[in-house]
Parts: sequence; C-alpha cells; structure tokens
Amino acid sequence: MMKHIFKKGSKRVLLLLHGTGGTEQDLLPLAEMIDPEASVLSVRGNVSENGMPRFFRRLSEGVFDEEDLIFRTKELHDFLDEAAEKYEFDRNNIIAVGYSNGANIAGSLLFHYKNTLKAAVLYHPMVPRRGVDLPDLSETPVFIGAGKNDPICPAAETEELSKILEDAGSNVEVHWEYQGHQLTHSEVQASKKWYDSI
Repeated sequence: MMKHIFKKGSKRVLLLLHGTGGTEQDLLPLAEMIDPEASVLSVRGNVSENGMPRFFRRLSEGVFDEEDLIFRTKELHDFLDEAAEKYEFDRNNIIAVGYSNGANIAGSLLFHYKNTLKAAVLYHPMVPRRGVDLPDLSETPVFIGAGKNDPICPAAETEELSKILEDAGSNVEVHWEYQGHQLTHSEVQASKKWYDSI
C-alpha cells in the first residue's frame, strides 16, 4: 500500500497527487474547492529525492527516469485497484487531480492504462513519455492548467501533451495562465467549472 488518506463521500473519487516535496495533505484544500461532496483518495509518492517525496525518479530537471516511471505508474495503478476493494468505491469513478510531478504520474496512467481514470485534472504537466502508443481515451476527458511563462513546463510542452491526448481521442481543455509554475486560484476555478460540466 502507498501512504494515503481516504475520505468517504459521493460516488466520484478525487485522486489527489502532489508535486515534488509535497505530501498527501497538500491538495486536500483543492478537493474542497473542486467538489466538497466527493470521496477523496490522496496519495504520497513513494520516491524520495533529497528527502522530498515524489512519484517517480528523475535524472535531472525535466528528464524522467523512464524505467522508474513505468514501474511507479504500475505501482499506482495496482494501488488504485487495492484501494477500491478496501474502501468499497467504484474503480471506474476515479478522477485524478495532480500538480506538477503528480500531474505527470496521472498523465502516465493515461498513457499506459485504458480506463484507469474516468477523467483527469492536470496542473502544469509535462509529456510523460514520447514514442508510445496510447490507449483509446475517447471516454476520458482531460483538463490541463498551464502557465505561458512556466520555466519548468514550457508552453510548447503543454501543446504537445494536449495534441498527444487528443490524438488518442481525449476531449482536452487547456487553460492558460500568465504565471510561472505555481498553481493559481483562477486556474483552480477554471478546473472546477470544467469538472462540473463532465
């Protein structure tokens, strides 16, 4: 089992995935803003980078350890199966809400597993892998929050990820901010509006 918090609510389950150095506590206020009624499964990454929790290793800033990414994506995927059984929620009702490193592991779930997520809210994600065939994502809408001036995740990266997901059939909405890599209130409000429409 991965270290996590579970709160029982409505049928929808918000899977909260923190950024580098975060914990399973970090995004709980986001869940309150997006859907206070939803069940919440907030997970801590199993990898430590100089004492900072992450969901997978990286070789340097923006360069992922692909082997570890694949392994950790499967680990999270299997954990979701276990959690659904343990807490008796519908495995098909999980909506990921991830920021930065958490958005990247959520993106990797979409890249590797069909129907593992009902939908995804990705704040400042990067392209998890290139040159792989994605499953059919026509039933899996995605919201991407991005910054035009994001030094870690440039605008071109967001556009590339959006196109890859769309090519796999996903209905993608990209919301642009003129900030850097930080998560903004207006970005969260835009994602809530999108969430309420799916």
